[in-house]
Amino acid sequence: MPTDWQRALAVVAHPDDLEYGAAAAVAEWTGTGREVAYLLVTRGEAGIDTLPPEESARVREAEQRASAALVGVEQVTFLGHRDGVIEEGVALRRDLAAAIRAHRPELLITLNHHDTWDFGERAWNTPDHRVVGRAVLDAAGDAGNRWIFPEQLGDTGPGPWGGVRWVAVAGSPESTHAQAVGDASLERAIASLAEHRAYISALGDQEPSAYARELHTTMADAAAARFGGRRCVPFELFSR
Repeated sequence: MPTDWQRALAVVAHPDDLEYGAAAAVAEWTGTGREVAYLLVTRGEAGIDTLPPEESARVREAEQRASAALVGVEQVTFLGHRDGVIEEGVALRRDLAAAIRAHRPELLITLNHHDTWDFGERAWNTPDHRVVGRAVLDAAGDAGNRWIFPEQLGDTGPGPWGGVRWVAVAGSPESTHAQAVGDASLERAIASLAEHRAYISALGDQEPSAYARELHTTMADAAAARFGGRRCVPFELFSR
């Protein structure tokens, strides 16, 4: 993975998307003084079957903020699009371009935009992940073009931002690069995922901390087998 950058913006559909793998890399980066902000397209209101949407949104937003803090992320923003039915198109690209222009990152991070996951056997990806991942790739270019969404570029607003140099896609079945992670970063990532207690508890009977430890260590070891024997977080990297 490239290391000559200072600011990153991670854009995903739901609370917990970043904690399923990418958080260990985020912990590694913030631990070396880099700045990472999170942008959540939804508040995750459709994610817990046993909670009404408004209550789920409140709980999951609080869990996400606590989770982000454990890997050194202080800024967490929610766009408020509807969970489960995020609409592909200009409105989403407009919101993402505005965020990129405001944050001015060199690195964008998102989650698998492909049709499938590769968990040993192929699994179908969800519409929200596919839509958001592709919109992030598109918005990276939109943000630098002054003639796209020019209403965002008033006298008091940010200017165009063509400084995105890479988009890193976590969880991709076509990973090309990897960020090595040390034991301390892995532990922070485990704690970060475990903060999503309501969500994990709704998945089954496993205690959240044990669930998070098993998942992260399994993924890190599997990635190590592919990338030189060292625990890491894989990404599909697009240069710009």
